Amino acid sequence: MTGISPHHSMMGCSHSRRQRPASISEMKARQSSKIREVQNALIKAGHTTLDQQAKVLGLSRATTWIVLKGVHKSSGLSAAVIVRMLESPDLPSPVQAKITEYVREKMAGLYGHNKTQARKFAMRLQHGVAARNRRAKNGR
Repeated sequence: MTGISPHHSMMGCSHSRRQRPASISEMKARQSSKIREVQNALIKAGHTTLDQQAKVLGLSRATTWIVLKGVHKSSGLSAAVIVRMLESPDLPSPVQAKITEYVREKMAGLYGHNKTQARKFAMRLQHGVAARNRRAKNGR
């Protein structure tokens, strides 16, 4: 034990405790859980019906159902759908916060996306926000 501080890194030791990476199924479960949190925030804000939820999200009823029921592709919510939700003037702040958390976690790769996929998602999101800002600037 001599010469080793209590803060000594155990990197490279065969008995070190490394946290194993999450499996794809665990990451997808995390993604589904976050989407359920969006739905729970909608319900908590008083938007309990599909029609009400679609209105405040700025989406069609069909798209809202797909988003909230987790029927979407394994890639999760698209940047275009996220931009449409975030630009909805009726979106409650707690719902916006959950969507923003979803975006941060997706870009961080917590839902199983690799760096290239996360970068493409971020670019699509940025382009969607820029287009939204241009529309707002032009009064549309």
